[in-house]
Amino acid sequence: MLRKAAAGTLAVAAIGGLLLGQDVWSYARTGVCATRDYFRGEVPVEFEIERAKQEVEQLLPEVRKSMHLIAEEQVEVAQLQKSISRKETMLAGQEEAILSLTSDLKSNDTKFAYAGHRYSRHEVEKDLAERFNRFKIAEETVKRERQVLVAKETALVANRETLENMLSQRKNLEAELERLEARLATVAARKQINGLQIDDSQLNRVRALIGTIEKRLDVEDAVLAAEGDLSGLIPLERHQEEQTEADIAAAVETYFNKPSDERVAERIEK
Repeated sequence: MLRKAAAGTLAVAAIGGLLLGQDVWSYARTGVCATRDYFRGEVPVEFEIERAKQEVEQLLPEVRKSMHLIAEEQVEVAQLQKSISRKETMLAGQEEAILSLTSDLKSNDTKFAYAGHRYSRHEVEKDLAERFNRFKIAEETVKRERQVLVAKETALVANRETLENMLSQRKNLEAELERLEARLATVAARKQINGLQIDDSQLNRVRALIGTIEKRLDVEDAVLAAEGDLSGLIPLERHQEEQTEADIAAAVETYFNKPSDERVAERIEK
């Protein structure tokens, strides 16, 4: 499968070379850059921030390594300072001895006594020459060690400044990432608010129900009001009944006082 893909890629490159000539590599670079920018634009911001945080965390091993190297340099500088100080003390003693022997040889003595031993002039001259040669070598060594010490001290100061700058930059990067996270949270909150869609259908249903209840209560109030108005009137049916009961005797007497043919005519009309 990989061979087929590789062969296909080569074929496309060959065809592109034939069609576009020398510009094919320019098109290829442009396409790669466009593709890279596209995929970068598709990566979520949260992922990019997390990736940046991991990159900042990766600085810690380098910081610890630098701190270890600086500590070693500090120890080396301290040891070199002690070594130079010790050698300078020895050089001072050797210089004093050389000057003492030189002063002795300025005399015309042929024998010299040192530490309970006697030495000939030739032995003293030989010892002085050996001492002087060693002194010059030791002095040159101390001189070179001083140069090394100055270089190490300069490098130590520069490395300390670099480490302090690295630590400061790391703190700044952490602060920047915290600011970006806060900004991302703000943007996310704004998106949530802008995309919020409130469903007011339930609200409308409750409002309609309240309207229905209001209408029913209005009807009930109207019915009760109508019943109250009717209860204030004189019931005609009852009055007529009372009137019939009171005048029944007169009505009977009037009816039977009429001739029989009139009573028949009234019943027919009714």
